[in-house]
Amino acid sequence: MTKDQPIRILQVLTIMNLGGAETMIMNYYRHVDRTKVQFDFLLHRQERGFFDDEIESLGGKIYRMPAISPKNYFSYKKQLHVFFDEHPEYKIVHSHLNALSSIILGVAKKKNIPVRIAHSHLAVEAGVLRKIFKKNTDIKATVKDSIQSLVRGKVAKVATHFFACGEKAGEWLFGQKNKDKVTIINNAINASLFTYNASKSQKIKEDFSLLNKKVIGHVGRFSEQKNHFFLIKIFNEIYKKDNNCVLLLIGNGTLENKIKAEAKRLNIDKSIRFLGLRDNIPELLQGFDLFLFPSLYEGLPVTLIEAQASGLKAITSTTVTKEANITGLVTYLDLEKSELDWAESVLSHIDYNRKDTLNQIKKGGYDIFENAKNLQTFYLNKN
Repeated sequence: MTKDQPIRILQVLTIMNLGGAETMIMNYYRHVDRTKVQFDFLLHRQERGFFDDEIESLGGKIYRMPAISPKNYFSYKKQLHVFFDEHPEYKIVHSHLNALSSIILGVAKKKNIPVRIAHSHLAVEAGVLRKIFKKNTDIKATVKDSIQSLVRGKVAKVATHFFACGEKAGEWLFGQKNKDKVTIINNAINASLFTYNASKSQKIKEDFSLLNKKVIGHVGRFSEQKNHFFLIKIFNEIYKKDNNCVLLLIGNGTLENKIKAEAKRLNIDKSIRFLGLRDNIPELLQGFDLFLFPSLYEGLPVTLIEAQASGLKAITSTTVTKEANITGLVTYLDLEKSELDWAESVLSHIDYNRKDTLNQIKKGGYDIFENAKNLQTFYLNKN
């Protein structure tokens, strides 16, 4: 890097699709001064992701490695050694792979890379994983998350800096003893894009033929973590009580076809819209009346911040940290409660006077502009 070139930060993720960590890092990427700080990406899938075109348009480079798995562990590490030998320009490596950051940052440490950031986006509870194993609907993902829980203790030994989306996620990855060393990096958003507007809400409902309907929505990939099977059962109970309700599901994933089949089996598929991956989440949230989010585990979900920025009431599970409730619009329910209990809670909260929450989001520290400036300053000071 010469004086008139930006420092280049290596961001390490799996694939740049519409997930929480990926959306979060893109929000920061768009709002740092890219004449001073540029992001490059080391990814672990060969196929292109949702954000790849935008990354390249912003000046970022994309490098690809094979997926990390027990069967290729040693060959993967060997390839990673070669990568760092070929790219000595990276003095800061920022890994978002949760517990698997130990592998990347372990090699980076051996290569004497001075700044090695581990960023926690999860808080996986052991009891929840045991329940998922019993259900066995997505065993591959469950095994992956179990491995995360088993190896997370290694991360603190190879990272120089500990980042997390919230206190709960920080404690999960780095342990209670490192609590004071964790820097909270808020899952910040450009809140003004999400601000509730009654005219926009009306337009979205018109576009989707949802006028006079009660619209319940969810944003998240179709994976075990997001608990879509329970979500569908909740909506089934809602629909029994009020057939004027519609469920919008945004996202894709390995369980999508199974969820569609379950909706059809329950005979509620005509009242559920599967919208796939979308790049206009701020507009679509305008058309929701309530955000339903019964996740099995999370870090601090950016989608829940976006929902609140849109003035939406949200019903979420108690596995989600209370830190996420920055507007008072979030209601927490235990996953041990029945789908009927959840349905009754949704119906009791769906009628309300929706308001502009922009100032609350800013006051809560989740507007992107100040947050991006702070992260940029951190990188520049460490270079």
